Amino acid sequence: MKNRPDFLSGGEPARLIPIAADSAREQKSVSVILAGLRSVLELRQSMLKSLGVRVGTNATLEAWTEVVFANEDKKAAKLKDRPDGLLILRTGRREWRALIEAKVNNDTIGEEQVSRYLQQAKTHKLDAVITITNQFAALPTHHPVKLPKNATKSVALYHWSWAFIRTQCQLLLKNDGVEDEDQVFILNEILRYLESDRSGISHFDQMNAEWKDVVNKVKSNATLAKTSDEIQNTIAAWHQEQRDLCLIMSRLTGSDVSLKLKNDHRLDPAKRMKDDVDAFCKTPALQCALNIINAAADLEVTADLQRRMIYCSMRLAAPKDKQSTKARTNWLLRQLKKTEPAGFFIRATRPGKAETTYQPLKDLRDSPELLESDTSNAAATTLEVVYEVDLAGKFSGRKVFIEELEKAVPHFYQEAGQLLKAWTPPPPKISKSETKLQTYEEETMEQ
Repeated sequence: MKNRPDFLSGGEPARLIPIAADSAREQKSVSVILAGLRSVLELRQSMLKSLGVRVGTNATLEAWTEVVFANEDKKAAKLKDRPDGLLILRTGRREWRALIEAKVNNDTIGEEQVSRYLQQAKTHKLDAVITITNQFAALPTHHPVKLPKNATKSVALYHWSWAFIRTQCQLLLKNDGVEDEDQVFILNEILRYLESDRSGISHFDQMNAEWKDVVNKVKSNATLAKTSDEIQNTIAAWHQEQRDLCLIMSRLTGSDVSLKLKNDHRLDPAKRMKDDVDAFCKTPALQCALNIINAAADLEVTADLQRRMIYCSMRLAAPKDKQSTKARTNWLLRQLKKTEPAGFFIRATRPGKAETTYQPLKDLRDSPELLESDTSNAAATTLEVVYEVDLAGKFSGRKVFIEELEKAVPHFYQEAGQLLKAWTPPPPKISKSETKLQTYEEETMEQ
């Protein structure tokens, strides 16, 4: 580690094995992860790539903890604004510098504190502020703290959840993403620490405090107010759970599972929040789609508050080389031969306003013609595999809802989603008659 930068009057190199009191979980966790970024090339490449920062093999990373800026103003000193860490990435003559502020357990970072750190970063010409907490964000560029747009005009603001960091470590290890054996050992030790109860790192495990009231209001057909805290908090909690589902599925599949977002929602978290609140107040259901690499379709998740049901589904285009709905259904049933049928259904959709049919998987195995329509001769153009979980009264339980959801999504994917293959048209063929005709024409020309 190089000498401390000139613009710091205090700070210690990040230690992989920090010597700190047992009560200093925050300090220890930050030190471990920053030292890990400095020690394991692939980890810093993976984490900084999520911020759009490329790390070449020749780049060097410095990591400091408990930093104190030189010439700090009196207000910052009075407020004891001491950032938890600092990263300095050097690529040739270029430097990229980021201030780190972290919290563990249920502690969160407020708007006032984030604003002060952004100002500190601006004053000292840093490029970014990265916050690390147990709060989730759809993307590292989506921050859980709402700030005016001009607040991040000159300094970028990013957010990593501890669960996101843990998942990146797991993916690198599961996919043999780290070449050096010593670095594999270090990464295993970092992961062991992050998975320990003593680290203060948790995953999202319950909906917001108003969840039960919101479910009961929907059940009694009461009006939902878009601007109310209960609705805003419900959508915010759902956004956190969406991210948690991605992390859970990433860990289980060993591949990167991401949230499918519209482009304007990806770029503007405030618009995403507003649109989702509007949609929820019109139709009280929570929805998201997970993009799983190489899967046949997006995994769609819906929590219907009116019916108190959870639905997981994947939608495939029906094979065009088969003419009837029955034949197209058999094509899908062959893919689901190993699926345990309890709770599984298949929905057939037809063009325009033609009837949609919906039948249990177990019945269709014996009688695939059940998916035919009594009112339309049109063959199904889309076949959707659906898994239903009826929670009834348990739906309003803050923890039970999350537990059941986090069981349902992996179960659906394991039993059905990972078995599905999209239909692709067969390649064009050359008929024997065409070949003979060409040979005859060539022979005639030669004569």
